[in-house]
Amino acid sequence: MKLQLRFFASLREGLGLSEELVSVPPSVVNTAELRIWLMQRGEVWAQLFNAERPIRCAVNQHIAAEDVRISDGDEVAFFPPVTGG
Repeated sequence: MKLQLRFFASLREGLGLSEELVSVPPSVVNTAELRIWLMQRGEVWAQLFNAERPIRCAVNQHIAAEDVRISDGDEVAFFPPVTGG
């Protein structure tokens, strides 16, 4: 399955890229499993996508919970939570 990944704010800065087209294994069926798969890509990925670190996710420009299913061709964006005042 191919996904268009987009990274924002500190994730973009830490990874040194804003987007990437990836092929994920068939076992990756939701956003939580995608995050785990991304953590296996190396030390920087493991640090940035660590489960203790708050990260928001959107699938096809809609905020998504961890159990949202992903499909071939989806756009998945990751970004830190936004605070404001």
